[in-house]
Amino acid sequence: MSRRRAVTVAEIADRAEGVRSFTFAPADGRPLPGWLPGAHIDVYLPSGRQRQYSLCGDRAGSTYRIGVRRIVDGGGGSVELHELSVGARLSIGEPRNAFPFLTSERYFFLAGGIGITPILPMVTAAAASGAQWSLVFAGRSRASMPFIDEVSALTASGTGSVTLLADDESGIPTPQRLLELAPEGAAMYCCGPPGMIAGMRAIMPAPRIKALHFERFSPLPVAGGVPFEIELHQSRRTILVGADQTALAAVRAALPGVAYSCQQGYCGTCQVSVLAGEVDHRDRFLSPQRRHDSMMLCVSRSDRRIVIDL
Repeated sequence: MSRRRAVTVAEIADRAEGVRSFTFAPADGRPLPGWLPGAHIDVYLPSGRQRQYSLCGDRAGSTYRIGVRRIVDGGGGSVELHELSVGARLSIGEPRNAFPFLTSERYFFLAGGIGITPILPMVTAAAASGAQWSLVFAGRSRASMPFIDEVSALTASGTGSVTLLADDESGIPTPQRLLELAPEGAAMYCCGPPGMIAGMRAIMPAPRIKALHFERFSPLPVAGGVPFEIELHQSRRTILVGADQTALAAVRAALPGVAYSCQQGYCGTCQVSVLAGEVDHRDRFLSPQRRHDSMMLCVSRSDRRIVIDL
């Protein structure tokens, strides 16, 4: 678990329909840790919610910036953030990176909607390095696409190009159409809706793409799941987890207060103790030793009855 730092909301700006950026300054005046493109931070909200957001500001600056789309029917974190005012105090974790940006001579960046947030620092770094690059930024409409002004300004480097694709203007682009805009032999970095990522993965390998790197902001789909039971030891209840349902979703239906954050198995928020049963571990957080008696509810599951300490 990363160490927490107290920060102050130094600036809030509207970036698109339903999207705001939040700039955090250290409350104690000490410099914030450096970070690399693709990094994210844990944001601990006043309500106790913990959420991850990609860093998308100036890496050489003294503040951190995130971009957040308000999702009314989500888990509540984005709505709570959008209700904050300048001067609000909260805490954050140190930068972590599950979407590392690797050196290459050519890049192809694909961002969908709020997926531009981890991609923006990558394009900035590519432009500064002199590498050849191409960015395709897609969204429902231009009004819904954040940071368009900053994205467009990056072409001043002279080594890259930006293509903006709005669904309401040109329709939803096919994966094949998107790949036509990639430089030959490019390393591809993609972040966007599940359908966009799934579409690109489905047509790989592709002649123009050397390697595909992607990050999703939504929960991982359940693959190869079967129904199983979870006994909640403290609550003295037994619940059924459906074949296409996560253990986290099933547990929260019975115990809504169970904490979660990334829903992808890397942050550690939904870790619980396992008292009995065998677990199919699918996370990227627990050490081999901890897997003997713990599990991550968001991604791990079983094919038989397990007992957890809730």
